[in-house]
Amino acid sequence: MSELVVRRLLVDLEAPLPRHWNGGDAFRTAFFDALSMSFPVGEQFFIDSVRAGLQALPPEQRPRFEAEVRGFIGQEATHRRIHALYNAQLAQQGLVNRWEARARRRIDALQGADLRNHLAVTAATEHFTAIFADYLLSNPVPLAGAEARLDTLWRWHSSEESEHRSTAFDLYRALGGNEEWRLRIFRVVSVNFITDALRQTLLNLWHDGSWWRPSTWIGGARLLFGRNGLVRQLHRPWREYLRADFHPSQQDDSAARRWLQQNPQAWRAV
Repeated sequence: MSELVVRRLLVDLEAPLPRHWNGGDAFRTAFFDALSMSFPVGEQFFIDSVRAGLQALPPEQRPRFEAEVRGFIGQEATHRRIHALYNAQLAQQGLVNRWEARARRRIDALQGADLRNHLAVTAATEHFTAIFADYLLSNPVPLAGAEARLDTLWRWHSSEESEHRSTAFDLYRALGGNEEWRLRIFRVVSVNFITDALRQTLLNLWHDGSWWRPSTWIGGARLLFGRNGLVRQLHRPWREYLRADFHPSQQDDSAARRWLQQNPQAWRAV
Protein backbone atom coordinates (compact mmCIF):
# COMPACT_ATOMS: atom_id res chain seq x y z
CA MET A 1 0.00 0.00 0.00
CA SER A 2 1.15 3.58 -0.54
CA GLU A 3 0.59 6.95 1.12
CA LEU A 4 -1.38 9.29 -1.14
CA VAL A 5 -0.64 13.01 -1.32
CA VAL A 6 -3.59 15.31 -0.61
CA ARG A 7 -3.34 18.40 -2.82
CA ARG A 8 -5.09 21.74 -2.73
CA LEU A 9 -5.99 22.87 -6.25
CA LEU A 10 -4.81 26.45 -6.87
CA VAL A 11 -7.64 27.45 -9.21
CA ASP A 12 -10.22 30.22 -8.73
CA LEU A 13 -13.73 28.82 -9.17
CA GLU A 14 -15.49 31.92 -7.86
CA ALA A 15 -15.32 33.82 -11.16
CA PRO A 16 -18.14 32.88 -13.60
CA LEU A 17 -17.47 30.12 -16.12
CA PRO A 18 -18.06 30.55 -19.85
CA ARG A 19 -21.21 28.77 -21.02
CA HIS A 20 -19.36 26.52 -23.47
CA TRP A 21 -16.01 26.49 -21.70
CA ASN A 22 -14.74 23.34 -23.46
CA GLY A 23 -13.40 24.78 -26.70
CA GLY A 24 -16.80 26.25 -27.58
CA ASP A 25 -18.15 22.71 -28.06
CA ALA A 26 -21.62 22.42 -26.52
CA PHE A 27 -21.65 18.61 -26.28
CA ARG A 28 -18.20 18.26 -24.73
CA THR A 29 -19.04 20.98 -22.23
CA ALA A 30 -22.38 19.39 -21.34
CA PHE A 31 -20.75 15.97 -20.91
CA PHE A 32 -18.04 17.18 -18.54
CA ASP A 33 -20.57 19.28 -16.63
CA ALA A 34 -22.71 16.16 -16.24
CA LEU A 35 -19.80 14.22 -14.77
CA SER A 36 -19.12 17.01 -12.30
CA MET A 37 -22.75 16.93 -11.15
CA SER A 38 -22.32 13.32 -10.00
CA PHE A 39 -19.16 13.85 -7.97
CA PRO A 40 -20.11 15.43 -4.63
CA VAL A 41 -22.60 12.72 -3.66
CA GLY A 42 -20.50 9.99 -5.25
CA GLU A 43 -17.26 11.05 -3.58
CA GLN A 44 -18.99 11.08 -0.18
CA PHE A 45 -20.24 7.54 -0.74
CA PHE A 46 -16.73 6.41 -1.67
CA ILE A 47 -15.29 8.07 1.45
CA ASP A 48 -17.89 6.42 3.69
CA SER A 49 -17.38 3.00 2.06
CA VAL A 50 -13.59 3.03 2.32
CA ARG A 51 -13.60 4.38 5.88
CA ALA A 52 -16.05 1.65 6.94
CA GLY A 53 -14.01 -0.94 5.07
CA LEU A 54 -10.89 -0.03 7.02
CA GLN A 55 -12.75 -0.29 10.33
CA ALA A 56 -14.18 -3.69 9.36
CA LEU A 57 -10.72 -5.20 8.90
CA PRO A 58 -9.19 -7.24 11.72
CA PRO A 59 -6.98 -4.93 13.84
CA GLU A 60 -3.81 -6.66 12.71
CA GLN A 61 -4.56 -5.86 9.02
CA ARG A 62 -5.42 -2.17 9.44
CA PRO A 63 -1.86 -0.76 9.55
CA ARG A 64 -1.31 -2.00 5.99
CA PHE A 65 -4.19 0.17 4.73
CA GLU A 66 -4.32 3.14 7.12
CA ALA A 67 -2.01 5.56 5.30
CA GLU A 68 -3.54 4.92 1.90
CA VAL A 69 -7.10 5.19 3.20
CA ARG A 70 -6.24 8.48 4.91
CA GLY A 71 -4.89 9.81 1.61
CA PHE A 72 -7.86 8.45 -0.35
CA ILE A 73 -10.30 10.21 1.97
CA GLY A 74 -8.33 13.45 1.76
CA GLN A 75 -8.19 13.39 -2.03
CA GLU A 76 -11.86 12.53 -2.44
CA ALA A 77 -12.94 15.15 0.11
CA THR A 78 -11.00 17.76 -1.87
CA HIS A 79 -12.64 16.60 -5.12
CA ARG A 80 -16.05 16.83 -3.46
CA ARG A 81 -15.44 20.40 -2.34
CA ILE A 82 -14.05 21.58 -5.68
CA HIS A 83 -16.89 20.05 -7.69
CA ALA A 84 -19.46 21.53 -5.33
CA LEU A 85 -18.05 24.98 -6.25
CA TYR A 86 -18.06 24.03 -9.93
CA ASN A 87 -21.65 22.76 -9.72
CA ALA A 88 -22.80 25.95 -8.02
CA GLN A 89 -21.62 27.81 -11.12
CA LEU A 90 -23.59 25.43 -13.32
CA ALA A 91 -26.73 25.99 -11.26
CA GLN A 92 -26.33 29.74 -11.74
CA GLN A 93 -26.30 29.09 -15.49
CA GLY A 94 -29.69 27.40 -15.19
CA LEU A 95 -28.58 23.77 -15.44
CA VAL A 96 -30.55 21.24 -13.38
CA ASN A 97 -28.78 18.35 -11.64
CA ARG A 98 -30.96 15.23 -11.85
CA TRP A 99 -28.07 12.75 -11.62
CA GLU A 100 -27.45 13.53 -7.96
CA ALA A 101 -31.00 12.61 -6.95
CA ARG A 102 -30.80 9.28 -8.78
CA ALA A 103 -27.45 8.54 -7.15
CA ARG A 104 -28.86 9.30 -3.70
CA ARG A 105 -31.75 6.89 -4.25
CA ARG A 106 -29.34 4.11 -5.19
CA ILE A 107 -27.14 4.84 -2.18
CA ASP A 108 -30.17 4.78 0.09
CA ALA A 109 -31.17 1.41 -1.39
CA LEU A 110 -27.76 0.03 -0.35
CA GLN A 111 -28.27 0.85 3.31
CA GLY A 112 -28.14 -2.35 5.31
CA ALA A 113 -26.40 -4.28 2.53
CA ASP A 114 -23.14 -6.12 3.07
CA LEU A 115 -20.31 -3.58 3.31
CA ARG A 116 -18.47 -5.47 0.58
CA ASN A 117 -21.24 -4.43 -1.82
CA HIS A 118 -20.48 -0.79 -1.03
CA LEU A 119 -16.80 -1.39 -1.71
CA ALA A 120 -17.56 -3.29 -4.93
CA VAL A 121 -19.64 -0.33 -6.17
CA THR A 122 -16.81 2.02 -5.21
CA ALA A 123 -14.15 -0.14 -6.90
CA ALA A 124 -16.23 -0.45 -10.08
CA THR A 125 -16.82 3.29 -10.28
CA GLU A 126 -13.17 4.00 -9.55
CA HIS A 127 -12.30 1.82 -12.54
CA PHE A 128 -14.47 4.04 -14.71
CA THR A 129 -12.82 7.19 -13.38
CA ALA A 130 -9.31 5.71 -13.69
CA ILE A 131 -9.64 4.66 -17.32
CA PHE A 132 -11.35 7.95 -18.18
CA ALA A 133 -8.51 9.76 -16.41
CA ASP A 134 -5.90 8.00 -18.53
CA TYR A 135 -7.92 8.75 -21.68
CA LEU A 136 -8.21 12.43 -20.78
CA LEU A 137 -4.52 12.83 -19.88
CA SER A 138 -3.28 10.96 -22.96
CA ASN A 139 -5.62 12.36 -25.59
CA PRO A 140 -5.93 15.95 -26.87
CA VAL A 141 -9.55 15.59 -28.02
CA PRO A 142 -11.69 15.76 -24.84
CA LEU A 143 -10.32 19.10 -23.56
CA ALA A 144 -9.16 20.71 -26.80
CA GLY A 145 -9.39 24.49 -26.39
CA ALA A 146 -10.80 24.26 -22.86
CA GLU A 147 -10.86 27.27 -20.54
CA ALA A 148 -7.61 27.21 -18.55
CA ARG A 149 -9.14 26.83 -15.06
CA LEU A 150 -11.28 23.85 -15.98
CA ASP A 151 -8.56 22.26 -18.08
CA THR A 152 -6.39 22.30 -14.96
CA LEU A 153 -9.22 21.10 -12.71
CA TRP A 154 -10.00 18.06 -14.85
CA ARG A 155 -6.36 17.08 -15.31
CA TRP A 156 -5.62 17.42 -11.58
CA HIS A 157 -8.71 15.39 -10.69
CA SER A 158 -7.85 12.75 -13.28
CA SER A 159 -4.29 12.43 -11.99
CA GLU A 160 -5.48 11.80 -8.44
CA GLU A 161 -8.12 9.31 -9.59
CA SER A 162 -5.33 7.36 -11.24
CA GLU A 163 -3.29 7.47 -8.03
CA HIS A 164 -5.96 5.95 -5.78
CA ARG A 165 -7.53 3.54 -8.28
CA SER A 166 -6.59 0.46 -6.21
CA THR A 167 -7.74 1.47 -2.72
CA ALA A 168 -11.37 0.28 -2.72
CA PHE A 169 -10.49 -2.78 -4.81
CA ASP A 170 -7.86 -3.92 -2.33
CA LEU A 171 -10.18 -3.39 0.63
CA TYR A 172 -12.89 -5.42 -1.10
CA ARG A 173 -10.45 -8.27 -1.57
CA ALA A 174 -9.07 -7.98 1.98
CA LEU A 175 -12.61 -8.34 3.37
CA GLY A 176 -13.20 -11.53 1.38
CA GLY A 177 -15.14 -10.07 -1.54
CA ASN A 178 -15.60 -12.70 -4.24
CA GLU A 179 -15.30 -12.57 -8.02
CA GLU A 180 -18.94 -13.31 -8.78
CA TRP A 181 -20.19 -10.23 -6.95
CA ARG A 182 -17.31 -8.07 -8.12
CA LEU A 183 -18.26 -8.71 -11.74
CA ARG A 184 -22.02 -8.64 -11.18
CA ILE A 185 -21.85 -5.26 -9.48
CA PHE A 186 -19.45 -3.94 -12.13
CA ARG A 187 -21.99 -4.68 -14.86
CA VAL A 188 -24.77 -2.93 -12.93
CA VAL A 189 -22.56 0.07 -12.21
CA SER A 190 -21.56 0.21 -15.89
CA VAL A 191 -25.16 0.40 -17.08
CA ASN A 192 -26.10 2.99 -14.44
CA PHE A 193 -23.03 5.14 -14.99
CA ILE A 194 -23.30 5.28 -18.78
CA THR A 195 -27.05 5.83 -18.71
CA ASP A 196 -26.85 8.57 -16.08
CA ALA A 197 -23.99 10.35 -17.85
CA LEU A 198 -25.88 10.45 -21.16
CA ARG A 199 -29.19 11.47 -19.55
CA GLN A 200 -27.60 14.34 -17.68
CA THR A 201 -25.63 15.44 -20.74
CA LEU A 202 -28.80 15.60 -22.82
CA LEU A 203 -30.60 17.48 -20.05
CA ASN A 204 -27.76 20.00 -19.88
CA LEU A 205 -27.98 20.57 -23.63
CA TRP A 206 -31.72 21.10 -23.37
CA HIS A 207 -31.37 23.69 -20.61
CA ASP A 208 -28.53 25.61 -22.27
CA GLY A 209 -30.40 25.90 -25.57
CA SER A 210 -27.99 23.82 -27.68
CA TRP A 211 -30.31 20.87 -28.34
CA TRP A 212 -31.36 21.91 -31.85
CA ARG A 213 -27.97 22.97 -33.23
CA PRO A 214 -26.41 20.52 -35.73
CA SER A 215 -22.95 21.43 -34.41
CA THR A 216 -23.95 20.01 -31.01
CA TRP A 217 -24.48 16.52 -32.40
CA ILE A 218 -21.45 16.68 -34.68
CA GLY A 219 -19.37 17.39 -31.57
CA GLY A 220 -21.13 14.58 -29.71
CA ALA A 221 -20.44 12.07 -32.48
CA ARG A 222 -16.79 13.08 -32.51
CA LEU A 223 -16.40 12.76 -28.74
CA LEU A 224 -18.24 9.45 -28.45
CA PHE A 225 -17.53 7.63 -31.73
CA GLY A 226 -14.60 9.36 -33.42
CA ARG A 227 -11.22 7.73 -33.95
CA ASN A 228 -10.08 9.10 -30.59
CA GLY A 229 -13.56 9.00 -29.08
CA LEU A 230 -14.70 7.50 -25.82
CA VAL A 231 -16.25 4.32 -27.18
CA ARG A 232 -13.24 3.26 -29.23
CA GLN A 233 -10.64 4.23 -26.66
CA LEU A 234 -12.33 3.00 -23.48
CA HIS A 235 -13.97 -0.26 -24.57
CA ARG A 236 -10.83 -2.34 -24.17
CA PRO A 237 -9.72 -0.94 -20.77
CA TRP A 238 -13.34 -1.24 -19.57
CA ARG A 239 -13.26 -4.96 -20.41
CA GLU A 240 -10.03 -5.47 -18.50
CA TYR A 241 -12.02 -5.34 -15.26
CA LEU A 242 -13.78 -8.56 -16.27
CA ARG A 243 -10.58 -10.61 -16.20
CA ALA A 244 -10.17 -12.98 -13.27
CA ASP A 245 -6.57 -11.81 -12.76
CA PHE A 246 -7.37 -8.10 -13.02
CA HIS A 247 -5.90 -5.60 -10.59
CA PRO A 248 -6.08 -1.79 -11.00
CA SER A 249 -2.32 -1.46 -10.54
CA GLN A 250 -1.88 -3.17 -13.93
CA GLN A 251 -3.08 0.02 -15.62
CA ASP A 252 -0.51 2.50 -16.89
CA ASP A 253 -0.43 5.60 -14.67
CA SER A 254 2.50 7.32 -16.35
CA ALA A 255 0.35 10.13 -17.82
CA ALA A 256 -0.98 11.01 -14.36
CA ARG A 257 2.45 10.98 -12.75
CA ARG A 258 3.85 13.07 -15.58
CA TRP A 259 1.11 15.72 -15.30
CA LEU A 260 1.60 16.09 -11.54
CA GLN A 261 5.37 16.40 -11.96
CA GLN A 262 5.11 18.94 -14.77
CA ASN A 263 2.43 21.15 -13.16
CA PRO A 264 3.50 21.83 -9.55
CA GLN A 265 2.18 25.40 -9.89
CA ALA A 266 -1.38 24.06 -10.14
CA TRP A 267 -1.54 22.53 -6.66
CA ARG A 268 -0.09 22.60 -3.17
CA ALA A 269 0.39 19.57 -0.95
CA VAL A 270 -1.71 19.69 2.21
